[in-house]
Amino acid sequence: MGVNGVDLKILKGKDLVAALDFRKIPKVLLHEHLDGGVRPSTVIELARENGYGGLPTGDAGDLAAWFHRGAQKGNLPEYLEGFQQTCGVMQTKDALERVAYEFMEDMKGDGVVYAEARFAPLLHTTGGLTQDEVVEAVVAGLRRGEKDFGVKWGLIICALRHLNTSLETAELAIRWRDAGVVGFDLAGGESGFPPKKHVDAFQAIERANFYITIHAGEAFGLESIWQALQYCGAHRLGHATRLRDDIHINPDGSLRLGTLAQYILDRRIPLEMCLYSNLHTGACRDLAEHPFGLFFRNGFRVCLNTDDRLMSDTTMTKETILATGLFGLSLADLERLSMNAMKSAFAPFGTRTEMIFNTIRPGFAALREEI
Repeated sequence: MGVNGVDLKILKGKDLVAALDFRKIPKVLLHEHLDGGVRPSTVIELARENGYGGLPTGDAGDLAAWFHRGAQKGNLPEYLEGFQQTCGVMQTKDALERVAYEFMEDMKGDGVVYAEARFAPLLHTTGGLTQDEVVEAVVAGLRRGEKDFGVKWGLIICALRHLNTSLETAELAIRWRDAGVVGFDLAGGESGFPPKKHVDAFQAIERANFYITIHAGEAFGLESIWQALQYCGAHRLGHATRLRDDIHINPDGSLRLGTLAQYILDRRIPLEMCLYSNLHTGACRDLAEHPFGLFFRNGFRVCLNTDDRLMSDTTMTKETILATGLFGLSLADLERLSMNAMKSAFAPFGTRTEMIFNTIRPGFAALREEI
């Protein structure tokens, strides 16, 4: 069985892209910022409702193009500037709940079966909400979205590396863990703000038997990745493209791993990779040179993610198509990526196994039988 008489199991790369509707692939998303994936039309409507006057245009198409242009400047600080606009309109309970609900609807349309959204509640308090009220509104939207669209979810709370409020944020995440918060993250510009400055927050998370992912190795080098793991106890790494600097390719094609890369490989530490975003922030110079392919071929536990769907004009379907075409992936490879991500999720073990055996594996089996 297959497409036009061709067995999907033998297709790879661009041939597979041409043969398969990638929206049907059961995908798992672990790295997406809630305020980086707002619909342009929603940004405009919320600005109008809440009296926000900072938008550069009131046309949804033009606004989307504005975000995309701003994100493609080749460095992380300028990439992050667009968040001033999305956060600016996400300052009420209704707005936050709506954005979270629409996130779930978008996930359903993109073929995502499990998603972990992340955001920094502190950025949504300028309108008078407390951080607890902010989280409450987002959780309400995610729950309503799960009921209507059937997508499973988890919420990750981000601290900001340039502020000294990370311990307070960690305590916030712990307070909400029974309501759907599944972990804690450190986000923002890396340069000059190393993870080890926030050790108290990470120790609080560890003492609570909770879960840690850290943006590391995106805009700064191996030191950032090393600190995230060995000072802060990260269970997953956001981006980690600079891990490539600890891998030497020998003339015969074999690899010589540095101690950090070997540790990450041996300990099966997940790498949350975001192809389009890494190009836009300058974390990689060229998509064909993105280390995703090197990592995946050599057994590192990598998964595909969107990071910021609005800023980078992307979806999980687009990221999966891109990776498949660039790195010659097969349907078995795509299943492995979904499995990698689900195994690495911060969801409880029972949820992970249920998703793997009842959703992901049957979904790929159905694709193999598709005509």
